[in-house]
Amino acid sequence: MRVVRSVSEMKVAAMRWRACGQRVGLVASMGALHAGHRSLMAHARLDSDITVVSLFVNPPQFGADTEYSSYPRSLDTDSAVCRKAGADILFAPSVEEIYPPGFDTWVDPGELGSRYEGAVRPGYFRAVGTIVLKLFELTQPSFAMFGQKDAQQLALIRRMVRDLDLPVDVKAVPTVREPDGLAVSSRNHLLTPAQRQHAPALYSSLQEAAALYSQGERRAQALRDSILSALADAPGLEVEYADLVEPDGFRSLKETFPGSLLIAAARLGEVRLIDNLPLEAPADGP
Repeated sequence: MRVVRSVSEMKVAAMRWRACGQRVGLVASMGALHAGHRSLMAHARLDSDITVVSLFVNPPQFGADTEYSSYPRSLDTDSAVCRKAGADILFAPSVEEIYPPGFDTWVDPGELGSRYEGAVRPGYFRAVGTIVLKLFELTQPSFAMFGQKDAQQLALIRRMVRDLDLPVDVKAVPTVREPDGLAVSSRNHLLTPAQRQHAPALYSSLQEAAALYSQGERRAQALRDSILSALADAPGLEVEYADLVEPDGFRSLKETFPGSLLIAAARLGEVRLIDNLPLEAPADGP
């Protein structure tokens, strides 16, 4: 595995791959690699000649300097994970490489970027769209893998690719979960033992609402109420939002349909938890 630290070196390599007709798969990350990232890399390797993993802790995505400075970083550990997973390139640029002096061009995420995660974290999707667009340009991928856990981010990147006619296939990989259902996240290690015990309640609340749907409930408000009721009984969780949305534009729904998405976010101490669950057609349904 080759470690690339400079933008210019990455661009030269990517243009060479494209000229040779090689198929490049990108896994974008901020490091602190876990089972979810390993799943993305495994899927990328299946369909690529070159698998690139980017590792860049993006300052504009953080709401406070303390969040950015406390984000876990270990290039050696992450390099070992990538090497074991069979990655060909680890692209790990510095902040100065990505945002040189005078940088002042950003991706406007539009209305989609103002809802839910965008409302809770102002500027977050502006930062995500910008760094992902830069990574696409620098690595020239044929396709890029993203986790379903960050469903609104996935929808926004797909919208950006469509609207800007980018030659990248955006592929989704199912959420990787702990045995008790908690979605794997780089921030889970920040939970105290007691908080970790209560954290799976977020996913459980979505499962309860999905069970109502499978039993015939089609009113979106009833499903929202189910999520909120379940979370009200969960110790320590402070709900930020819970809703049923259509998965492409994240617009709130009044009625359900197969493929609509249950979403929820809550705080557990200083840690934010987000999760989602798509609704599927009943086995005996249409």
